[in-house]
Amino acid sequence: MENIIIGVAIGLIPMLVVLIIQYSRHRTKQKEHAKEIARLKTMLTDRMDLESDGLTKLKQENAELKKQNENLRISLNTYSQKPGRKEVARLHVYQKAVDRLTVNSPGFGAAWQAALKESEDEFEKTYIGVQPFIRRVIPLKNSDAQVVGRIENSSD
Repeated sequence: MENIIIGVAIGLIPMLVVLIIQYSRHRTKQKEHAKEIARLKTMLTDRMDLESDGLTKLKQENAELKKQNENLRISLNTYSQKPGRKEVARLHVYQKAVDRLTVNSPGFGAAWQAALKESEDEFEKTYIGVQPFIRRVIPLKNSDAQVVGRIENSSD
């Protein structure tokens, strides 16, 4: 019987040593896993914070761009309704029509170029030379003079 107890004791001692070693390894791995989980949680928290900041910035930028878009749309509508915009658009249409006539009508091009040159020369004379001086000294009776006269009369 004594031999059995000694045999069991000899068997239990290595088993206890192995059990203690395994338990210490298990505790070490648990600590490593706990550290890894904590690291992953902090990474996840940081990433969520960054993404929420980025999303907030994107929403703010989107709102600003919507405001700018609306302001630009309003400005465009305002500019398109200012006096002279329709006339400029009409001049573009006339220019396209003249270009088409120049290409499609053989006699029109030469006559058009001559008329255009005469008109340009006359236009330049209205800003340079004696004609502008005479117009300033002797006002011609035209629609501009009537408008100026109305403005002067209305301010009295």
